[in-house]
Amino acid sequence: MDPNETLFGSDTSGRGRRRGRLDASPRIVPPLDPAFQPASLATRTYREAVRRSKRGTPLVIGLERENGLLSRYETRIHPPTRGSIDDTLRYVERLVKSLLWARGGWRILFGGPLDIGDYIRRLYREDGARAFDAELMGRAYERPFEVAVVRPEDVPPAREMASPLGGHLEGCRIGFDLGASDYKVAALIDGTVVFSAETPWNPKDEPDPEYHYRALRDGIARAAAHLPRIDAIGGSSAGVIVDSRVMVASLFRSVPKDVFDAKVKGLFVRLGEEYGVPIQVVNDGDVTALAGALSIGENGMLGIAMGSSQAAGYLNPEGRITGWLNELAFAPVDFNPDAAVDEWSGDRGVGVMYFSQQAAGKLAPAAGITFAPDMGLPERLKVVQEKTDAGDPDAARIFETIGVYLGYTIPHYADFYDLRNLLILGRVTSGRGGEIILAEAKRILAEEFPGIAGKIALHVPDEKSRRVGQAVAAASLPQIQTVTA
Repeated sequence: MDPNETLFGSDTSGRGRRRGRLDASPRIVPPLDPAFQPASLATRTYREAVRRSKRGTPLVIGLERENGLLSRYETRIHPPTRGSIDDTLRYVERLVKSLLWARGGWRILFGGPLDIGDYIRRLYREDGARAFDAELMGRAYERPFEVAVVRPEDVPPAREMASPLGGHLEGCRIGFDLGASDYKVAALIDGTVVFSAETPWNPKDEPDPEYHYRALRDGIARAAAHLPRIDAIGGSSAGVIVDSRVMVASLFRSVPKDVFDAKVKGLFVRLGEEYGVPIQVVNDGDVTALAGALSIGENGMLGIAMGSSQAAGYLNPEGRITGWLNELAFAPVDFNPDAAVDEWSGDRGVGVMYFSQQAAGKLAPAAGITFAPDMGLPERLKVVQEKTDAGDPDAARIFETIGVYLGYTIPHYADFYDLRNLLILGRVTSGRGGEIILAEAKRILAEEFPGIAGKIALHVPDEKSRRVGQAVAAASLPQIQTVTA
């Protein structure tokens, strides 16, 4: 097998690919994307074929993270000598990538057939089709990334972390939420919001990390002006955050690596030291889930923030974080071999192109909406939302399409998360468009996945919480040992 071969074959031009039996056209077609091939249907098609064959072979995938933590996933696949090997490679490659970005890890333990495991190993080499994924995982966990092919029985038992997250509202707190097009700050006194603000910025194009530090410092200063004192600071940021240290983040993609290591990794710790208060910063996805849990008082929550990118976070049914990566922006949701390409990862059909500002930008031409060439994605989204709020049916189809995407993707996420609740928020869900997304997602679940529809409740926060709720939830992250009266 060619080590640069993807699940769609070695042809990377987008032409002449063989469409295998994994193709699963949805009964309810997204109005602006008729070629959509939901991962939920494709994977269920494959698993059902294996079940019917009664000759499936075990596949156990282990993902090792920091401090020996390990996630484990078990399934069955066709043996390499049975069924379509192309379908099996396609299924396994998408499964491994989904698990990698949902759980995270510096090492994959592939407990399955040697030939298939070797195929996966070559994909994640420096010259392989998944080199981007391997490089980012190596940076995130500060270990060289590797794929080890072992027997299924040699994959160790799972060793997971479960820690309480946030919910501390006493005292005078500041919370911030860093996105790619704006950052939000909020000031709270004993849980009551006394100040909140959104400020536009452009962090991903700035090579000097002092730009990021000064912007955040200014936002905190504005919030602090509304408090008698600061007892704690909590933050939410896109990217991989470990112990309040930035390991990987697209917000800092223009910062040279040596400067990143010296100035960016400890940026949040520096803020806490400057103010002399406890500070805790976590991935914005986990704060999304926390915001949802705080708003409805329930756990088993997957939060999805549709903003400049797709952020996701998870609280298990016991209300604890798992230490998983939850970077679903890079997790596959569409098996269409000609799906749009994510410019950062270079992969097709991944979440960021379906659940973010980029989704609206991708779908607008099909809706007959054009923009000035120099108009940014946030401004394009605003135009589409204004048209939708004004009753434009063409613009509304953009959000109908995103809603269909979501309805078919929720069952796919349920394969990897023990869900009771799903919260959607973020700039894409503002206004009438958000209502359309939610309604379409509920319709898909009710008509196509009634069993899942009865188990998972969908939620949206109110309009204000959609925009600043993560900053408020982030403020509750640090625990204050003593509060001075």
